[in-house]
Amino acid sequence: MKILLEITGKEFRQLADYIKINYGINLKEEKKTLIVSRLYKVLQEKNFKSFSDYYQYILSDQSGKAGMELIDRISTNHTFFMREANHFDYFRDYVLPFLAKTNREKDLRIWSAGCSTGEEPVTLAIIIDDFFGTEKRWWDTKILATDISSKALEIARKGIYENKSLAKLPLNWQRRYFKKRDAHTSVLVDELKKEIIYRKFNLMEKTFSFKRKFQVIFCRNVMIYFDDLTKTELVRKLYEATDSGGYLFIGHTEALNRQTTKYRYIMPAVYRKE
Repeated sequence: MKILLEITGKEFRQLADYIKINYGINLKEEKKTLIVSRLYKVLQEKNFKSFSDYYQYILSDQSGKAGMELIDRISTNHTFFMREANHFDYFRDYVLPFLAKTNREKDLRIWSAGCSTGEEPVTLAIIIDDFFGTEKRWWDTKILATDISSKALEIARKGIYENKSLAKLPLNWQRRYFKKRDAHTSVLVDELKKEIIYRKFNLMEKTFSFKRKFQVIFCRNVMIYFDDLTKTELVRKLYEATDSGGYLFIGHTEALNRQTTKYRYIMPAVYRKE
């Protein structure tokens, strides 16, 4: 596809500033070509002659739909089953046994922040179901899964995945928790679908107004898109949303500043609130 529209330096900075202020994503100058390619179709469909016209359209839209379409277009939403698998091993072997032993209310409060198309919360739901077995009926094991992208959440709610993407999961999980739809796709069983609550949520909200704090937060490969100030503020809010003794999992390419964070380092990309 030949791209006819070009973006000026001023137009790029306007869009980049808007995205950073509203969604935390820090777009650098070298991302100009990427932005043009991902937004070209929107400008074409709406007959905008320039990125300035598009920017004014976003600012004037009171419904917020234009901003949501923008973030849907530029979001990467790259994920896959068993990504950074040692996190899931640690969750299964250490975190769940600890919670099973110490949680008298028998309620798990787990948040998958930046859940994308659902592979992470689905994996967590499977591990929980496999861990508790018949005892699970006595527990509240719902998982909150949030993302800024409506498009990603729509895919996640359907729970339909390509069969080749499930190959990373143990064979008994594939057979037990997914039903074949056709030669190429499978769907998550209803029993597991009901365990995940999908919600749109912007991590740039000034405060996280959750009713109760979480024992486990997975916020992996999200902060790689943020600058240092935005990361520090997000980690502060995550800490406040974490229950005492609770865990935070981040991406392996990410790290918390141990001089500023109150979380205690456990292992690479795993921290705990004490």
